[in-house]
Amino acid sequence: MAARVVKNDTVVVLTGRDKGKEGTVTKVLVADNRVVVEKINTRIRHVKARQPGQPAGRIEFFAPVAI
Repeated sequence: MAARVVKNDTVVVLTGRDKGKEGTVTKVLVADNRVVVEKINTRIRHVKARQPGQPAGRIEFFAPVAI
């Protein structure tokens, strides 16, 4: 299916946890029929310190949502 949304489009989420929220498309994943939307579908990745000088922590990122 051809993607009908492009980068920098404003979209509204219709279903799910973020229903009714608006955001701007930052990336289109055509092969997966998904888009990454700013401030939508926020996830947290816990990162372990790999080297002595590198701190451990939590990285917040936006996961893709289905079109």
